[in-house]
Amino acid sequence: MKMARHKETELKRLVARREEDIDMSDIAEVTDWSGAVKGQFYKPVKQQVTLRIDADVLAWFKEKGGKYQTELNKVLREHMLRGRKRV
Repeated sequence: MKMARHKETELKRLVARREEDIDMSDIAEVTDWSGAVKGQFYKPVKQQVTLRIDADVLAWFKEKGGKYQTELNKVLREHMLRGRKRV
């Protein structure tokens, strides 16, 4: 996605600033994170692929109704995360 030139210039200017030069005195420090929701604003980039999957497995996901591709992705992500914990 192409960004407007003035926005790109502004972002580069902000990135170049030293942290010490940013005035954060009017921002309250958060010390209690107990109500925080992990990953609330995380939206992974999707990539379209062609996948060969057993017909009965696909039928099972589809018969559950709803968005079967989303459900497939959820199951694969859970499997991926479990595999990371073992390493």
